[in-house]
Amino acid sequence: MTGARSDILLAVQAALQSPPLLEARNLERRFGAARALRGLSLSVQAGECHLIVGPNGAGKTTLLRLLAGLARPTAGTVVIEGGRRRIGLLSHQSQLYNELTAVENLAFAARLHGVADPARAARTCLTAVGLAERADDPVGKLSRGMVQRVAIAKALLHAPRLLLLDEPFTGLDLQATEQTLALLGAERAAGRALVLVTHDAQEAWDLATHAHLLVRGVWAFGGPREASLEHFLRRCREALRG
Repeated sequence: MTGARSDILLAVQAALQSPPLLEARNLERRFGAARALRGLSLSVQAGECHLIVGPNGAGKTTLLRLLAGLARPTAGTVVIEGGRRRIGLLSHQSQLYNELTAVENLAFAARLHGVADPARAARTCLTAVGLAERADDPVGKLSRGMVQRVAIAKALLHAPRLLLLDEPFTGLDLQATEQTLALLGAERAAGRALVLVTHDAQEAWDLATHAHLLVRGVWAFGGPREASLEHFLRRCREALRG
């Protein structure tokens, strides 16, 4: 066996032996008599991107809230390797202060996470999402797409190992979408893990390593991403008709 092949084999073996960054088991979430999630499990390793699609009301946002620790499951467990401080979250709400500038919002978040040189880290992240020139503008005066990019920068600010992203491309134009995809691809290549919820599988298909369809709180199907987006979408249509 050559040295290069040996190194690859050792790397694969190490990855297989390492614990997942995220392990959710048998999650259930009830709202009164209604069950939003029913016995849902998900395991995510470093360098993976799990794409989750499903119709409105399927439980996608509820699932992300449980994974992020923003809500408690009625039953089941969530284990995050390294603890929840290693999570970067992008939710439907931007969690930004409109009266503060973009850089002030991020610098404040950086201080909460113990990031060294918060102001510099904030400007670096804003540059990464293409907002260096708007860094000193109040968030309340930015467009919807720009606010989304500030929120994405905030999620990446503290170099989290696990990114939980709820509709990350909402409000973004084509150029910003492509920039965000490249940025998230670099994060995945660096060993970050991603769980990405979207209503449009096509947007993040090339980024995904796994793809799942959530329907009425349960997995209709899911696993390693198929080669063909068209086949995946056809399976989704068939599952939703059934």
